[in-house]
Parts: sequence; structure tokens; C-alpha cells
Amino acid sequence: MPHVGGIILVYHYAWSNIRLPLFLTIIALIFVILVSGIDKKKPNSQLRLGLANKKDTSFDPTVKILNGTEVIWQIPDSPRSILFIAHGCNGRAANFWDKSPNCDHCVGLPEERAIVIEALARKFAVVAVSSRGKCWSLMKETLVVERVIKWWVKKQNLESLPLVALGASSGGYFVSMLASKMRFSSIVVMIAEGVFEDIDVTKDYPPTLFVHMPKDKRRKKMIDANLEVMRREGVDVAEVKCLELPLSPSFLADRVPGLDRKISVELFDLFKEKGFLDEKGYLVNDGRVIPWKEAMSERKLSLANKVLVKYIQEELNLAFAYHEMTSLQSEQIFNWFESHLS
Repeated sequence: MPHVGGIILVYHYAWSNIRLPLFLTIIALIFVILVSGIDKKKPNSQLRLGLANKKDTSFDPTVKILNGTEVIWQIPDSPRSILFIAHGCNGRAANFWDKSPNCDHCVGLPEERAIVIEALARKFAVVAVSSRGKCWSLMKETLVVERVIKWWVKKQNLESLPLVALGASSGGYFVSMLASKMRFSSIVVMIAEGVFEDIDVTKDYPPTLFVHMPKDKRRKKMIDANLEVMRREGVDVAEVKCLELPLSPSFLADRVPGLDRKISVELFDLFKEKGFLDEKGYLVNDGRVIPWKEAMSERKLSLANKVLVKYIQEELNLAFAYHEMTSLQSEQIFNWFESHLS
């Protein structure tokens, strides 16, 4: 007997004797079964636009200052791996967690917090360190962070777990350097080409995933060159390209924690009126360049909290897709980590 979508159809009559209404009913039933059987769980970065707006009451970081270096971490129940995160220039470890009694200065930037949410959900212990200066010092801080990580891993009794790393922009350069000094199961270098011309890359270098925005053509060219060189040396490498996103009336409300949907719609209309968007809703320039804050002031649009300005700025940068941390590719990033745990 033939099977269709797990349903057994029993033919009581010869095909030539099936009446038209019954035949149409069967066809309709098959269509419904096939449609309902489509795997809707398959991840797609374009369908995860609301991820960063999800509140996560499980945020419970620990903060410690170790010889002048800020370290923030959170360990889920039964962790399976450790994720070290390095922020970009002007960033801090506090950007990755929401403000809480344990971390009063935490700010929970949308993309950063979303990466931590994904990590904790996948049972990765997360540890982030703040650079001493505006950006990471590749030579001075590499040894400092290596010591911090090793101290923290031992103190938390996590020596048996594999270690992975993610760094964005300045943090991407830093992680690529750090991976030449200590062992990682794999790393992710985000919106950076790394410092591979300054280190000795061999087949023992950890598997490396480049997450980048090809609109930055100069950086894309250098990443392409590094991919070729690293493959030639026997390193497992791959890339994920992050493309621009069109704005919609709900885009900012979906991405920015605490932003009122009414304000999101008003900002979208304002951006269209001021020519900040093209006819398809894409930003005509980077969020750092367009005078959207001045336009808000002129229109007398106010935000409930001043920190929302930073949140909106990050999401506009993300939509323009030239140079910004991104959580939209979290599925690919953590699949990469998980496929190389050892």
C-alpha cells in the first residue's frame, strides 16, 4: 500500500472508477500533509530578526576585577564548552549582559546579549574580558588574557571542557593572535581579517570561521586571501557573509529591547521622509553617518531611556552591514563551534 506523509491511502476501487470529488479530496489531503510536514525549525538568519528583543531572565553574570582587568562570566547548568568573547574598539565585557543587581554597569547591547543568550542556551559557559584601552593591545594583553582564562578555567573546575573563542573587529584581531598562543577547539573572527600575516599559521592552528560583511570590500579582499593561505596550510576554514537588511516599521522594535513599537514606526517614517532609506527600505549610508539623532531632535521624538540611542545605533549599523557585531548568524557560528568540539 502506498504511503503519503505517513498516511496510508487504501484504494478500494480501481483508478478508473475513482470519482472526481474523491480524487480532488485526496489531492487536497496530500497537499495539506506535505505543507504541514515542512521542517519549520530549520534556522535562517533572515527569520531570526526578533531574537535580540527576547528578554532572558536567566542572565546572572559574575563580575570580578583581576589585577585591574575586568572579567565577567556566566556558567549554565551542565556546561559542555567554554566560550571566550572579545569585544571591539570602544566595547566592554559589560556590553554582553543586561543590567542586573550583579552587574549594575552592564548595558546589554542587542547583538552582544543575543550571542550570550544563544551560548547559554547551547550550554556554553561564557567569559568576557574588557581591554585596558579603547582597543585591544595585541602584544601587551595577549599574555594577560591567556593568564586570566587559565586562572578562571581552573577556579571554576572546567579544565575538562573544550575552549572556543569569538572576537569582533579589534577583538577579532585579538582572538586570531591569542589562538597562536593557547589552544582553542575553534575560533570565530568577526568583521576582521585577523593578523595571520604576523603569526606562524600551521595545520595545528584552530579551525577558523570568518563572519564578515562583504560590503567592506577592502576587508573582504584580505579575508579571501587569508582563506586561501590557511586552506593551503591545512587549516579548516570557512566564511559566513552578512548582507544588508531592509528596514520596516517594526524592524527596530523587533531588534531593540525596550523600544516602543510606536516609536519604531515613527522612526521608520522619519527615515523615509529624510531620505535615509532608498525605495526598498535599505539605508543609504551607515548608521554612524546619517544624522538620525538630529532628525529625531527636530521632530521632537524622545526615547524612554537614553541607552536606547546606543541600541538603535547598533541596529542601524547592522542593517547597513558594513562593520558591526552581528547575532543574526548565531546558528552558523555555534554550529561551527559544536562541530569542532574536542
